[in-house]
Amino acid sequence: MSGAAKPKEPRANAFGESYVTDYIHSLENRVRELEREKRSLESRSLHIDRELRSLRAEFERMRAPPLVAATLLDTLADGRAVVRSSTGPHFVVNVPQLIKPEQLKPGVRVALNQRNLSIMEILPSKKDPLVLGMEIEEAPEVSYADVGGLAEQIQEIRESVELPLLKPELFKKVGIEPPKGVLLYGAPGTGKTLLARAVAHETRATFIRVIGSELVQKYIGEGARMVREMFELAREKTPSIVFIDELDAIAARRLDASTSGDREVHRTLVQLLAEVDGFDPRGDIKILAATNRPDILDPALLRPRRFDRLIHFPLPNEEARAIIFNIHMKGMNVTKNVDAKELAKRTDRATGADIKAICTEAGMFAIREGRGRVERADFDLAIAKVLPPAKIPKTPKPERMFG
Repeated sequence: MSGAAKPKEPRANAFGESYVTDYIHSLENRVRELEREKRSLESRSLHIDRELRSLRAEFERMRAPPLVAATLLDTLADGRAVVRSSTGPHFVVNVPQLIKPEQLKPGVRVALNQRNLSIMEILPSKKDPLVLGMEIEEAPEVSYADVGGLAEQIQEIRESVELPLLKPELFKKVGIEPPKGVLLYGAPGTGKTLLARAVAHETRATFIRVIGSELVQKYIGEGARMVREMFELAREKTPSIVFIDELDAIAARRLDASTSGDREVHRTLVQLLAEVDGFDPRGDIKILAATNRPDILDPALLRPRRFDRLIHFPLPNEEARAIIFNIHMKGMNVTKNVDAKELAKRTDRATGADIKAICTEAGMFAIREGRGRVERADFDLAIAKVLPPAKIPKTPKPERMFG
């Protein structure tokens, strides 16, 4: 208890009434102090009780026998279930009433009691950490306003990806199914990945991004498993968008003569084909893919109902280049004699990535000379440095195969 000094007894004198009042006030203060100490002790007691319950629960968990992981294969009419344990054997086990029948779907992972092999709980689906890391938690800081010269491509991708997720009733009213997949193809640096980043920023759906080479694994079946788990993750988090960058890494045309490594890539491709347009319903999952080699893609991937829309990203024309220059010079401190239209006329071979590099190099030339503003001469030097003398070849168009 508190060690506060005990109030002194009042003494009778000419001002006795004042002393009595002070004594009452001191007693009231003493009562308030005791109440505060009481509340403090009660709070500490509750904290100790919670910690004691936690330790008891942890002790009970430590004493409990280990559970066996298994996969549910089927449910029987009498309420029992057929499972396959992690070691291989199949068992017919009991299902407690605490587990709802709708949770018992073939393929789910369950935990079995080691003693009587009854199902104790439903385990979460097992996914590779690489697959879980594909989901983009924070949207990229790129909007459609940051993509210049691609107004037609933006409209097509919004109609194919965003509109079916936001207004599916429009497609039901017209009586058509929305496109399943969209393939972005064009020369390197024309804005395919940039536009995909803008879609991830603008849409409210879950955005899952993967590079095609990440699906090429060393061991047989690992790549196909990652594709399957990637789409399982997309189904769990619908509405969702799956973006596969550099699609040609796993979707090259299948040939008769191939090595063992090629055959493993083909297995991954077959799993991708099944996920994009197979027997299982896909739900509100849209697929985006990007490549600069559409001519080598497997025809089975390019047929309708897999990639319904093929959006070409050409080299930007003069008007588009001027828009891109204005976007990248918006945050730069440039002199008045720097004109985006004049720069666009001099860069007829440039892609969007080239234009960004030109603006960066021009700023570097200004920094090298210790200036705080970028002049026209800096852009002249940057254009000569960035643009190659050879003409950029045209990107071949993909070959459709219908069937």
